[in-house]
Amino acid sequence: MYLKEPSLLPDLFLFNLIAAIAALTALLAPKFNDPIGRISLALALAVWTLGSFTTTWNSLATPLFPPQISDICYSAFYPFLLLGLIRLLTARHYERRQLKGEIIDTLIIGLGISGVCAGLLLKTAMENFEGSPLTVFLSIIYPIGDLVILAVTIALLALTRARLRSFLFLLGIAIFTVTDLYFLWQSALSVYQFGSISDDGWLLGIILIAESLWHQNGEAEISPKFNSIAAGLSIIASSIVLVIAALRPRYFPHFILFIACTTLLLAFLRLFIALKDARSIAEQRELARTDELTGLPNRRKFLADIESLHQQEGTLMILDLDGFKRINDLHGHLIGDQLLRTIAQRFARAMPAHSQLARLGGDEFGAIIYGSESVGLESAFALRATLSYPVAVAALTLDAGVSIGRVFHPAGVEPVPREELLRRADEAMYEAKRERSGTALWVSP
Repeated sequence: MYLKEPSLLPDLFLFNLIAAIAALTALLAPKFNDPIGRISLALALAVWTLGSFTTTWNSLATPLFPPQISDICYSAFYPFLLLGLIRLLTARHYERRQLKGEIIDTLIIGLGISGVCAGLLLKTAMENFEGSPLTVFLSIIYPIGDLVILAVTIALLALTRARLRSFLFLLGIAIFTVTDLYFLWQSALSVYQFGSISDDGWLLGIILIAESLWHQNGEAEISPKFNSIAAGLSIIASSIVLVIAALRPRYFPHFILFIACTTLLLAFLRLFIALKDARSIAEQRELARTDELTGLPNRRKFLADIESLHQQEGTLMILDLDGFKRINDLHGHLIGDQLLRTIAQRFARAMPAHSQLARLGGDEFGAIIYGSESVGLESAFALRATLSYPVAVAALTLDAGVSIGRVFHPAGVEPVPREELLRRADEAMYEAKRERSGTALWVSP
């Protein structure tokens, strides 16, 4: 690097050893970093190092590696780096199901913006560069990739707090991309000298990027819509390419159309995953509010529904089964579970329209009956009547009863906290059990 002529020791081994150490340093960075982001960034530096090693070897020694290896490595550097910087600079922790979507977003951004922009510039570039369309394409994809990485980094940092970590990351990306653009400019003019001091800019940029992972940035204040906006722009760019190709069929080489089509296919895949995730979230929310045994709303859902009594009059009920513990101990939990399911079905059929029934846990149920006090009393009698005849479970005929505590909340009065309403209904239920009256209304002492 500082010698007059390139040589194996400094330019092949020492240069790439420093880059490899930077990749290892990124991989071993503290655990406060996002693990996927840290690994992705380490892979980006590793594949770049491999590409640099194979290129340097072929330049200084007997060519051993196919040139496609370095092209693949340098091309893989950009998506790995893009995924890493998005995860590391936004400091957001994603659930496992969100990772697929983010990776696809990154591929859409990388392919859509880099590949499509390079495709749009391909005709102009071929007038100034020699070689096949693919060779020229690879010549212009790298500067566009550099600009995309730099632009995304600046955009992310503009939306986050300025910290030492962010500053080092931006400085490293800026030095790396400026060095890369300078190298590409010199190569285009055929004045680049292998092993020149300007090559050290790549190392300095890589070292700063790896060093940034050892400084904690805190929580970022960034909109989660960033990826969606960038991916949307990529999809629009890909669509423009396909429209131009339809109007002028031979304007683009086939591999440009392949990139555009792949970007749109990824967009459809992203949409499918987003819809699937939305359905899964909805199902999980429903399960979180549903009793697994009976299919009724659970205690959490019932507690939320009690708030509705603040807007309209109604009766809150606590229903506790009589004799269930004896049946459960005598015949076992499987019979007890079947009995609960059957009783829940009977209760549900007896409930008036627009009322609510829930299983609160064990052999306890809750109900909200809207309307006057007399409507609540009639509903309590109807619920008790469902257990006036035996319940057939498996080959058994079981007798069970229910004690119901009621508390009426009239309209136009000051709302009573739900904890107090539950306490009053619970007291009334225990009174019904003691008196063996079947149902009791809480009366203010």
